Amino acid sequence: MTTLPTSTAKKLGLVIDLDTCVGCHACVISCKGWNTENYGEPLSDQDPYGADPTGTFLNRVHSYEIQPPDLGLGAAPAQLVHFPKSCLHCEDAPCVTVCPTGASYKRVEDGIVLVNEQDCIGCGLCAWACPYGAREMDAEAKVMKKCTLCVDRIYNENLPEIDREPACVRTCPSNARHFGDFADPESNVSKLTAERGGMDLMPEMGTKPVNKYLPPRVKDRDQSQDVDILAPFLDPIATETTGFLGWLDKALDAMPSSSNGTSKTGGKN
Repeated sequence: MTTLPTSTAKKLGLVIDLDTCVGCHACVISCKGWNTENYGEPLSDQDPYGADPTGTFLNRVHSYEIQPPDLGLGAAPAQLVHFPKSCLHCEDAPCVTVCPTGASYKRVEDGIVLVNEQDCIGCGLCAWACPYGAREMDAEAKVMKKCTLCVDRIYNENLPEIDREPACVRTCPSNARHFGDFADPESNVSKLTAERGGMDLMPEMGTKPVNKYLPPRVKDRDQSQDVDILAPFLDPIATETTGFLGWLDKALDAMPSSSNGTSKTGGKN
């Protein structure tokens, strides 16, 4: 079985801001596209246009409705929180130590956890060991798949400097995903984690995940500032009928009333 390095030169990982993630799934699609066309076996799909499609994804977004705590500002409204999840590249990664062939390993140079697909026998032990459900068995390749932090992208000198980051980070429209070195206290991810109280996912498992989550901010509950977004649409747009409807309205008003038993056409009821 594979042993973990005692330390790594870098701790590359992601910071995910749950306050700004809009659940658009752009990260899911870009991850699927990049990892299908580049590193390792393509990410397969089974009957993608059928009634029960399945497939392999290295990044998924889950959505949860939560009730924020009452902090003395009144009951806060429920919030919809979008929760992206992929491999967290744990420092004490159980998926590595449980692998019987050494296919799963953690790199000394940057701390990225990878799978050598040529050595993977598809036993699934790493998926059982991962407490986050971050590994998926590819139904066609019969090997385990997981997030690689786009290792073939971040070191690719043929790409412009601005593109040398994971595809999910590069494509996020709300800037909810950030990539950097947690071993550097001056890096963008280290500063974000310190300033916003970045959290470990399930710290009680003792895996020491490198990736961090920034919690959603508590919404302002000053009710005097509450605004009904539909209010502008409830006010009448016009005070006088114009056009064809205006002509029709005037024509109907000019017709004799039928209250005396005579219809507007002049006949008897």
